Amino acid sequence: MPRSTTSTGLVIAVVAALTFGLSGAFAKPLLEAGWSPAAAVTVRSLVGGLVLTPFAAVALRGRWNALWRNRWRVVATGAIGVAATQLTYFAALERVPVGTAILLEYMAPLLLVAVAWARSRRRPQSLVLIGSVVALVGLVLVVAPGSGVALDPIGLLFAVGAMVGCAIYYVVAAAPPNGLPAVALAAFGLLLGAASLALAGVVRLVPFKAPLGDVALFGSPVAWWVFVVVIGVVATAIAYTANIAAAERLGSRLASFAGLLEVVAATFYAWLLLGERLTVPQLLGGGAILVGIACVRAARSDAPTAALPTTLDQTPTGSVPIVPTPAQPA
Repeated sequence: MPRSTTSTGLVIAVVAALTFGLSGAFAKPLLEAGWSPAAAVTVRSLVGGLVLTPFAAVALRGRWNALWRNRWRVVATGAIGVAATQLTYFAALERVPVGTAILLEYMAPLLLVAVAWARSRRRPQSLVLIGSVVALVGLVLVVAPGSGVALDPIGLLFAVGAMVGCAIYYVVAAAPPNGLPAVALAAFGLLLGAASLALAGVVRLVPFKAPLGDVALFGSPVAWWVFVVVIGVVATAIAYTANIAAAERLGSRLASFAGLLEVVAATFYAWLLLGERLTVPQLLGGGAILVGIACVRAARSDAPTAALPTTLDQTPTGSVPIVPTPAQPA
């Protein structure tokens, strides 16, 4: 992979992290105002998909056959990357501490490294292993999962499901474009995800509540739709498009590690906009995540990354969810 392409991909990944991370600071007031997580995620996905649809139509330039050629990639993005990952994550939140659920979900990069190791039967480069450990330590410091709390096995299983869904999302996002622009994959993946989540709400698989009253922000009432616009346009439409574009340039492994920056960004926004406390360990954790990403970035491009799952990459075929937590509600 050319260094210039990787550098561009990392810049786009930072944009994705900064926009994804913003969702938490605006989603938390909605949740505190009575919105259910499923309703917030459904509206988020729907607004993001609708905003991107005109841009997707222009990018396709009438080449709608590209959408059909990549239909399984779109389905995987919407059904797994958007809907299933977020539903399993919120199911986990009902049973285990938020920090524990986040920690397990964001271990997706380590899962990708482990799968590559198993498939290639070659030990990953030392830099990749070092980066994985350092990034994991940083993640633990940033999210600070609760200790001394009895963990529900079913909740842990749901959190692991969210981790698997997140890993699959990065593999799908990093697949060859096959003529499908990133904005089109994001648009139709989000619309499909919104439809799946809405159906889950209709059949009462998940609670679905969305009171349309004013929401408090900085101690003052603000119209609910302001939060929806910010989350839907910035933290979803722009974020998913940038994330997919970055993954196509970086590959699933490096893109998933770069995605850990969302945790750092969300923590910063929670401090800036919600007045949450920003601790020294969290700052150290953010630095450790950056070091971990740098280690993975420095690894040779001919490493076992090539052995990552590529089933979806070869067929004609999008954390991170809104997280209702002061530490990382993205």
